[in-house]
Amino acid sequence: MRRATWLGSTPNRLGRARRNTLLFAFLTALALACASSASATIEYAVSFSQPANHVFHVRMEIPHAAAGETIAMPAWNALYQIRDFAYRVRDVEVARAPAGSGPIDFSVARKLDKQDWSLDTATDGSRIAGSGTDDVVTYSVMWNAPGPFDSQLDEHHAFINLAEILMYVPDRRGEGTQIEFDDVPPGWRIVTELPPGTGANSFAAPSYDALVDAPVEAGNFEEFEFDNDGAHFRVVVDSNSWQKGLLRDALQRITGYELKLMGGPPFQEYTFIFHIGPYADVGGGGMEHMNSTAIAATSTSSAAAIAAHEFFHVWNVKRIRPQSLEPVDYSKEQYTRALWFAEGVTSAYAGYTLERTGLWSRKQFYSDIASQIADFEWRPARKWQSAEESSLDAWFEKYDDYDSPDRSISYYEKGQILGVMLDLAIRDATDDRKSLDDVMRGMNDEYAKKGRYYDDSAGVLRVVNKVSGKDFSDFFRRYVSGTDEIPYDRFLGIAGLKLKLETAPDGTIAAKISELPHPSARQGRIRDAWLRGVTE
Repeated sequence: MRRATWLGSTPNRLGRARRNTLLFAFLTALALACASSASATIEYAVSFSQPANHVFHVRMEIPHAAAGETIAMPAWNALYQIRDFAYRVRDVEVARAPAGSGPIDFSVARKLDKQDWSLDTATDGSRIAGSGTDDVVTYSVMWNAPGPFDSQLDEHHAFINLAEILMYVPDRRGEGTQIEFDDVPPGWRIVTELPPGTGANSFAAPSYDALVDAPVEAGNFEEFEFDNDGAHFRVVVDSNSWQKGLLRDALQRITGYELKLMGGPPFQEYTFIFHIGPYADVGGGGMEHMNSTAIAATSTSSAAAIAAHEFFHVWNVKRIRPQSLEPVDYSKEQYTRALWFAEGVTSAYAGYTLERTGLWSRKQFYSDIASQIADFEWRPARKWQSAEESSLDAWFEKYDDYDSPDRSISYYEKGQILGVMLDLAIRDATDDRKSLDDVMRGMNDEYAKKGRYYDDSAGVLRVVNKVSGKDFSDFFRRYVSGTDEIPYDRFLGIAGLKLKLETAPDGTIAAKISELPHPSARQGRIRDAWLRGVTE
């Protein structure tokens, strides 16, 4: 359905023309609501009418609003950083009428704090008469930041992380919802991994959380599709220079390997959104979502490498999820000790995937592990900040000084290192009959498939012990929650490998992993199985 006229950027005091515009929007929404059932859900409409000004105009229809209803803007999303998206919001206004009959009331929404608004109108905070009202809230949001963690509207395209532009009703997040995009420029198409809604350019979701976990790309992009292991894949690419054949081949290998590793797809369809170009234009990195990912990279090969990490998040963190991150609290920091596993071990599997599918050589695989070790060893903070503490301190990452080597380590780096070392330790303890692959499948069976969440590091340890039949408490005590020096050669030696570390005059560290020239039969057997991703 076509949405009503949008409110423009005028002063907060409602003049006659502005009130007429809001009245038109409200009556249109009210007529549509009356045509639907009494269990009507919250609906959003987003206008692309001002791409040159980078302004999204948003309308939020709230049927049967309760007395004392409030709306809120998320304080964080995509990154573990409080970014206060409300600072981008302006002109929050509401039109409402009591259920049944009564005069329509117009007002500027009453702000409660930096990210919450009350829909009450009276100065004493009381609600207008009636058992419930149908409310239409309108506001605008400015975004022009490239990259998968932000949102952008310009004359070229729109990319949206929906939690960065959509408000929510705190106690109604679980209701089904719908979003529609209006004033779409000619030639633009819209893609998001959500089922279609009831109108043109509309999409539906079972909840607010599901809605905002599906990024949106709109523009004149290129795309292709493929099927793998019973799942359908859509690939959207916004780029002036990319290699379609290389990307298609890489994604087919990556998805094929990881689907087989984890026992098949937990979805029917998955969407990759790629922005490939100079960093200043597209940003960098990747952001995982339940059934999609958004990736920005400077080249096709870099985009494919990031995809190996992001696609493994289908399981690790999106479905194999720590209890500490559930339910999502958009209003404040949400602390977890498990990012070393959720992100770092995912990085380990990105490396495994790239090597085991032939997208990386063995030399590249060794070099990647060595580079993580080199940077980790270069950081004096490794002596006092553990992998778990680094996970808790993720919320400091928005401060530039926090990244200094004497202040912090990276849970990505140490987590990847721990993932590799734990894998080798499990193979050693079980004579190569079990591996970290079995742990990931065990986590999937124990938690994801049962709709349960694991208890941070303790939950991981329980599955490691169950899979291996051994007690790995000492490993977790020393290297996960503790800061003991990691005995690299002890772990790497299990697979007939050795590490060489060299410190340059400027203090930087270079690392190289190489194969022992004369490994034992057992070392050779474990190394071969480890590289191929198999067990005895």
